[in-house]
Amino acid sequence: MKKKLFTILQYLLFLALGIFLAWWSLKDIDAEKKSQIKTALNHARYWLIIPVFAILIASHLVRALRWKLLINSLGYHPRTENTFFAVMVGYLTNQAVPRLGEILKCTLLARYEKVPADKLIGTIILERIIDAITLLSIFAITLAIQPHLYTDLINAFFHSPRDPVKKRISGYLIAAILVAIIIAVILLWMLIKKKNFDDVIALFKRIGKSVWQGISAVQHLKRRGLFLTYTVALWFLYLLGGYIGFFALQETERYGIKEAFAVLSAGSIGMIATPGGIGAYALLLKKTMELYGLQEGVALAFGWILWLVQTFVILIGGIFSFAAIPYFNKRRIISEDN
Repeated sequence: MKKKLFTILQYLLFLALGIFLAWWSLKDIDAEKKSQIKTALNHARYWLIIPVFAILIASHLVRALRWKLLINSLGYHPRTENTFFAVMVGYLTNQAVPRLGEILKCTLLARYEKVPADKLIGTIILERIIDAITLLSIFAITLAIQPHLYTDLINAFFHSPRDPVKKRISGYLIAAILVAIIIAVILLWMLIKKKNFDDVIALFKRIGKSVWQGISAVQHLKRRGLFLTYTVALWFLYLLGGYIGFFALQETERYGIKEAFAVLSAGSIGMIATPGGIGAYALLLKKTMELYGLQEGVALAFGWILWLVQTFVILIGGIFSFAAIPYFNKRRIISEDN
């Protein structure tokens, strides 16, 4: 009971954070910013939603194929259609209740493909570990081609572009403060849970062991080359979606791959920070694009447009998959009986 209550409170906390961030990103819209947004939207290339939609659907299909490859390694061979439908229903559920979608897609696939759900949970954990490693690689690439980006982004959250440079706090100092806050949180956790430093070290060791197990599991896959190809293709499609998104607005069409990596990095954090990325995704993209000289109003519109397109894809794909999976399997059973 206490665990369920804690889960509910945790979800409500992050949902409240998302709503707060959405309000924060919209609260300072004045007549000038409204004019910027109106001008940008009046000249937007809305037809680019079609290729971006197709790219995002393709990324979800690649994720389904990669998951299917992991399931194959367990000796089960689910149909690609059912695997894709389960992935989309999982994404849709995660929009409402984070992590519930992972459980639901496992139970859904287990129902239609007769694969033990507990074994599917293991493949999901492995997927998340691999995605975490890949995301860290994306951060590293972004930092390598733009060394000061993250400190500039941190600075942007604490200062208005109109603030005098002399009055601004160094991004490195802010980063140090954030590290100090993380340490304080760990110490508070130790105090509440009555843990010591050995427990903290043991926790980090378990995390490191999980990461290593994920890497080792990939090494032992019979088709690990294909698995790595799917992983690279998945994140390339994410990157491509943001890059093509630049051409939707005249004000952003001058940006390229360098900025696309920044968008992917910031957007990924935003999607993790709050349920469905609500508030956090658009705000992080707004702050990121302002660093590249984009007008505040246009940067805000760009962030919300990309978030809305991604959410629209999940809503349409998830609802369609929820309706299609029983229909597809009913027809399959009838066809097999005949």
